[in-house]
Amino acid sequence: MTSATRHRTGIEVRPIAGHIGAEINGVDLASPLPDAVLAAVRAALLRHKVVFFRGQRLGHAEHVAFGRRLGLLTRRPGRKHGGHPDGYPEILTVDPEVADTRFGRRFEERMRPKELRPDSGWHVDLAAAVNPPAISVLRAETVPPYGGDTQWTNLVRAYHGLSEPLRSLADGLRAEHTLYAASRLLLSDQEDVEVLRRLTDDTLLSVHPVVRVHPETGERALFVPPASVTHLVGLLPWESHQLLELFHGHIGRPEHTVRWRWAAGDVAVWDNRAVAHLQPSDLDHTDHRRTLYRVTVLGERPVGPDGFSSEAVRGEPLTAYHH
Repeated sequence: MTSATRHRTGIEVRPIAGHIGAEINGVDLASPLPDAVLAAVRAALLRHKVVFFRGQRLGHAEHVAFGRRLGLLTRRPGRKHGGHPDGYPEILTVDPEVADTRFGRRFEERMRPKELRPDSGWHVDLAAAVNPPAISVLRAETVPPYGGDTQWTNLVRAYHGLSEPLRSLADGLRAEHTLYAASRLLLSDQEDVEVLRRLTDDTLLSVHPVVRVHPETGERALFVPPASVTHLVGLLPWESHQLLELFHGHIGRPEHTVRWRWAAGDVAVWDNRAVAHLQPSDLDHTDHRRTLYRVTVLGERPVGPDGFSSEAVRGEPLTAYHH
């Protein structure tokens, strides 16, 4: 599919980058989608990893309803979930100005100077869970006049971009994932101490295969996003560090990525099993407001090429959320 393709249902799928991303036209997500249209959207999602819909009229109810067409919705329980609109606990509000019940406002902004790498922000949604979400649906309500773009990277392409010896090595490796793994938290910093205390009291910690086999397509993805990986299991610390530096640098190579300039009403849907994404950090010095909303679809435990299935070290698996 090298150019825009019109499906027999009437929708148009237009690729927007060389290895990832497509814009879908002719779909009204606020209305119940016919099964054939939903199937075409899912096929485009599996092929392109992230798909975009412009000018949608989704409110909170329609957002939740569309997410449920893709599968059972999930979220972290209670206050761990973060802020959400009144009456819609399935939704996560993505806005640094919204009071976060866990760590307070603008927490992510305060954490950025503590990151260990300039590209530490690349992440898979809730990768620290033993069964990270399968799909994420993000919609934009308020966007700045400039900046605030989100980027996605194709982890399948990243895997295949490695040499065969490195792919063979990666196929048998495991990685430990937890929250804020890419940040240096210091005991001399009181805010860091509070974060460490909360993480110690309620740790979400899992071991995933470094290479994940997609349960629907059979594709292999390099499943080691910098934001959540602490180390490679069974390796000496210096060995783990060197390999992760290589993998993490490879994940964010520009040719694997797509960048989206948000407009109000835009919706992005991505395969959380095959991509990582990077939230913007170019608005912290401005007064511009950026408010988006996200729902996530329940996923399964990742499985590696050797049959290894992810294991929970601490914390409970995500479950279907019923409101």
